Amino acid sequence: MPDRLAVVGDLVEDVVVWTDSPVERGTDTPARVFRSRGGSAANVAVAAAGLLPTRFLGCVGDDALGDGLVRELAAAAVDVRAQRRGRTGTVVVLVDADGERTFLPDRAAAADLGPVPPEDLDGVGLLHVPAYGLLGGRTAGSVRDLLDLAGRLGIDVSLDASSWAVLRTIGVEAFRALVAQVRPVVLLANADEARELDLRRRPLTGTTVVLKDGASPTVVVHADGGVLEVPVEPVAHVRDSTGAGDAFAAGWLSARMDGLDDRARVLRAHALARQVLASPGAGASFAATQENP
Repeated sequence: MPDRLAVVGDLVEDVVVWTDSPVERGTDTPARVFRSRGGSAANVAVAAAGLLPTRFLGCVGDDALGDGLVRELAAAAVDVRAQRRGRTGTVVVLVDADGERTFLPDRAAAADLGPVPPEDLDGVGLLHVPAYGLLGGRTAGSVRDLLDLAGRLGIDVSLDASSWAVLRTIGVEAFRALVAQVRPVVLLANADEARELDLRRRPLTGTTVVLKDGASPTVVVHADGGVLEVPVEPVAHVRDSTGAGDAFAAGWLSARMDGLDDRARVLRAHALARQVLASPGAGASFAATQENP
């Protein structure tokens, strides 16, 4: 039985900027600057790789930076199927004192993924697609083709709404139409993304929706309309929420593939998400996390 998680999308460098005061326009603002691996798809792959066989599909620059990022994923036990061309993308991540982040992305090669060989889905039981991979460039077309292939092969698909700005760029109606066409087993979204998709007034049918809202309970809306709420364990201090949603996705998806129920899936997702909240960016080293964290 296929037991591998495949994640398709971006692998980039994050330049993470921590500030303790508001950015002063036109002058200096003291900061600490860190560099780490980034890209939503790559973050999910690394967080999941300690829990189940995981494959990353994407495009990264044919340069020294890309070499290092590919080595980092491989060292985390990710099966890396990376196309190499152009220059590696960079995202500047501005993180304020409350841990909230603002992204300035230059995707570069990450937006230039060509056709994915069908054999890259061999042994895959679940294909996960962050919405960043649908933004544009060659990658968007290649990801849609891969979704079509997964459908023909009977491979389950999951989607992450990723960002309200990304949804607005793709087009809310276009994204909702994609969900209706693909019928993912789960759509992951935070409160802002849920508002952008108007999920309260226009709920999706045929797909389980997992709604995250920071410290508020996580809400699972089942395809049949049933609702489960799971409280979030308090975290003393959140310094950087970058990658928390990706770690959450890895926890949820790995628990689903392990056959756990929805409550156990959310608990594992919460446990993985907590591991990135004190470190710069999404570059945390993930400890093995079971269904009873």
